[in-house]
Amino acid sequence: MPIEFGLTDGPVNTQYAPLAALSVHYQQNRTLEPLKGVLIPVRKRDYTPSDKLIQVLLSVLAGCVTLSEVNLKLRSEPGLAQIWHWDHFTDQSNLSRTLDALTLKNIDQLREAVSAILCPMSAARRHDWRSFLWLDFDLSGLPCSKQAQESQKGHFGGEKTSPDASWHVSVPSSTEKRSGQTCTQATNIRCAAYNPLYLLPKML
Repeated sequence: MPIEFGLTDGPVNTQYAPLAALSVHYQQNRTLEPLKGVLIPVRKRDYTPSDKLIQVLLSVLAGCVTLSEVNLKLRSEPGLAQIWHWDHFTDQSNLSRTLDALTLKNIDQLREAVSAILCPMSAARRHDWRSFLWLDFDLSGLPCSKQAQESQKGHFGGEKTSPDASWHVSVPSSTEKRSGQTCTQATNIRCAAYNPLYLLPKML
């Protein structure tokens, strides 16, 4: 069933329309189904443990920096909650207690669930392993406007970095470092492609 967009004069609306469409996509493809395998030892009332984990994920996608913002941003969104067959989003304190109740075994279960969710969507897993997989990590700081959200005055030591310095085609030959000499060709597709615990040591 394709996702369709339209206008309505009805009383129900949401300011998170893209997130609503993404929620429908997740449900149609049962994307977040592996989260049901995380058996957190908490009492079930209106929401299952997997429901609360999904709500934590939705809070991140909605731009909540902390869980305390859930009450401000999502509690007033019954339209978005109804997509998931909830009357409303739970209180932020309920989400916090659920995360506090995670045991070491639950964390292992959560890692397995996240891997099961990410594997089918992993571009690295579909990579042609006859060639190198290039990873671009750019930790250089760039200037931003004073009006930028949460911008703060700071200082970067050393030489200034040009905005396009991360692109190897724009790096001067005198400063370019050949990374191919330090790379090893990956042969284990199963682990190195999508497991973050193995990604860095095997690729760099």
